[in-house]
Amino acid sequence: MDYKATHGVAHRKPAGPSDAIALGFTKLLRFCADKFFAKRYGNRAIVLETVAAVPGMVGGTLTHLRCLRRMCDDNGWIATLIDEAENERMHLMTFIALAKPTWFERLVVLIVQWVFYCFFFLLYLLSPRTAHRVVGYFEEEAVISYTLYLKEIDSGHVENVPAPEIAKRYWNLSDDATLRDVVLIVRADEAHHRDTNHCFADTLAGIAVDPRAISSAQPHLARTPQAGWSTVRGTG
Repeated sequence: MDYKATHGVAHRKPAGPSDAIALGFTKLLRFCADKFFAKRYGNRAIVLETVAAVPGMVGGTLTHLRCLRRMCDDNGWIATLIDEAENERMHLMTFIALAKPTWFERLVVLIVQWVFYCFFFLLYLLSPRTAHRVVGYFEEEAVISYTLYLKEIDSGHVENVPAPEIAKRYWNLSDDATLRDVVLIVRADEAHHRDTNHCFADTLAGIAVDPRAISSAQPHLARTPQAGWSTVRGTG
C-alpha cells in the first residue's frame, strides 16, 4: 500500500478513477463542514459522528446478507464493521455530553443522515471498493479535525473540561480524565477505522493486504479484522 504521512496522518494516494472520486467527494464534504462549523469542533463532532456511524452498519448489513445468500464465511468483516458503527455512535454520545447541539444542528443531522444513508447504501451495492475508500478518506479528515481540536485545547481556546462519565466507562478512563484524553483516544479510533477501510478497499481491488498494516491503536475493539479478507468481494 502506498501510504504517505501528511499532517500526522497516513494518507492513501488515489490509485485510479474510483479512488479519485472517493477523495474528491470527501474533500467537498470537508469544505462544507469547515464553512459551516469553523472551529466549533464539539458541534462538528456531533453532526459528523451521526454520519460516520452509517458506513459500518451499511457495510456490515450488506456483507451479512451476501454471506447468507452465498453461504460463505465473512472472515471477520461483519464484526469489524459493526464494531466500527458502534464505536462511532459512542463518539456521538460522548460529544453530546460535552456540546449541546442546537435545534438547527439537530435538523441538519436528520437531513444529512438520511441523504447520506441512501447514498452510501447505493454506493456499497454498486462499488464496495469505492465505498470503503470513501470511509478511509473520511477518517483521514477526522484524524486531522481531532488533531486541530487538540491544538485548540492545548492553546487554551477550548477549556479542558473533565471527561463525561459515558466516556470514562466506555474507554475505561481514569476518574481524573479530561476532554484532551477523550479527543486523543477518539483520534486513535478514527486512525484505526482509516487503516481498516483502506485495507478493505485494497482487498476488494485485488491488492495483497497484510493485516499488520492496520493500526495497532484500537482502544475500543475486542475483535480485530482477520486474515483472508480476499474471500469477501462485493455484495451481489
